[in-house]
Amino acid sequence: MQVTTNSIETKVGPGEWFTGAVYIDLVAEPAGSFRISANSVHFTPGARTAWHTHPHGQTIYVTEGVGRCQHRGGPVEIIRPGDRVFFEPGEEHWHGAAPDRFMTHLAMLEVDDDGTSATWGEHVTDEEYDGNGG
Repeated sequence: MQVTTNSIETKVGPGEWFTGAVYIDLVAEPAGSFRISANSVHFTPGARTAWHTHPHGQTIYVTEGVGRCQHRGGPVEIIRPGDRVFFEPGEEHWHGAAPDRFMTHLAMLEVDDDGTSATWGEHVTDEEYDGNGG
């Protein structure tokens, strides 16, 4: 058993992966044969991920606020507390806050054999975010 006290600092989401201000709190990280990664991700209004994929898929669980998500070619979906979204392995997608609301979700996934959790693509345009493309 390993107990980690609440001493891990909140990290700023890197600009290569996000549009807008995003903050990440580590919940669980892969170690040894344990391959699960989990983060509590806090999006400010209008902030969002870039397009990306995960080798083994990803589940997000909204804990507060109102958000948006989309898979490539699909409609922009509105997500709220208690909503759970599963993105299939290799499915290109994005997720983030609504334009006028904060949104926090737990992001849970399994890394691949090389420790890769995601492959990042281009930033989501304002038109895609608004549901007018993608």
